Amino acid sequence: MRLTTKGRFAVTAMIDLALRENTGPVALAAISARQQISLSYLEQLFGKLRRHELVESTRGPGGGYSLARKAAEITVADIIVAVDEPIDATGCQGRENCMGEDSGRCMTHDLWASLNTKMIEYLDSISLRKLVDEQLAKGVSVQEQPVKRAISSQPVVKPIKITAPNSVFALGSAVLK
Repeated sequence: MRLTTKGRFAVTAMIDLALRENTGPVALAAISARQQISLSYLEQLFGKLRRHELVESTRGPGGGYSLARKAAEITVADIIVAVDEPIDATGCQGRENCMGEDSGRCMTHDLWASLNTKMIEYLDSISLRKLVDEQLAKGVSVQEQPVKRAISSQPVVKPIKITAPNSVFALGSAVLK
């Protein structure tokens, strides 16, 4: 099995989201900052998680993502499959003929296929709730109050009103008055 960053980041982000499920929708920017995961990458992952009905999105100010089901009902296998992460230790990716059209399966095909089954069973036995409980037992701190989000972190600057002429013709008219 080759678990890439896609699967690892998706599981990490879902744990972060589940830790804060009682505080309202969680902004991807907040998860990005806490977990050091690119915001654009999280947006791609959460699009897939939403299509698989693992998360729900809330638009507008104060919006973000929340779990679509209880954390106890979501497994690690659900998350990994949702982000299109292949769980396959075989070299043939499930094809009938590993070694070519007429050669049939390789000698170790059944070994790796069996490993696939065990990995899926294991990942399916671990719920998101279990992972969240482990993090809480380790002392991970979670903000109790929802974070108040400003539309912009930059102060509002009022534009300067310019009273000077804006063209040569306007300048000429202003001088002749």
